[in-house]
Amino acid sequence: MSALPAQRLLDAWQQCARHRHHLRHALQAVQRTLPLSAADLQAMDDEAVQDWDQLILRFAKLQDTMGSRLFPAVLEALQEGYEDRPMIDKLHRLEKLGYLGSAEQWHGLRVIRNRFAHDYPEDDALKAAYLNEAAQAVAVLEALLQGFEPLLHEPCSGRDGVAE
Repeated sequence: MSALPAQRLLDAWQQCARHRHHLRHALQAVQRTLPLSAADLQAMDDEAVQDWDQLILRFAKLQDTMGSRLFPAVLEALQEGYEDRPMIDKLHRLEKLGYLGSAEQWHGLRVIRNRFAHDYPEDDALKAAYLNEAAQAVAVLEALLQGFEPLLHEPCSGRDGVAE
């Protein structure tokens, strides 16, 4: 792997690691409120609201950074040539190489993220359900990120040796 792709991969990984750190901290802060109910949501003080806001923000930032920086950096480091391909093609390639569990799992995490980015329901029970779902999905998102860590410690040749 040449120096520039290796540096891009390292930079993307470090940015993801920072978001993961803050996401873990936020999850720890909200852990005592889980599972969250509509009544819990209505009774939240400002500090609890900030904790949940941090969890949502870092969940979204980690997933966005993985999709926009880490995945392209991985494919570049592996010399896969997917820079101009649609995201779904990149996801399927990462899945085939063994770095991503499944494109469908990623899509499910994206749906969770988009619920907070695009609509904020007025129904407190629905908000609480979405927040609980996001808190549970943190472990899935972290596990997906962990699957890429071996690339930082070994030469980039791909896991299955498949070239396209």
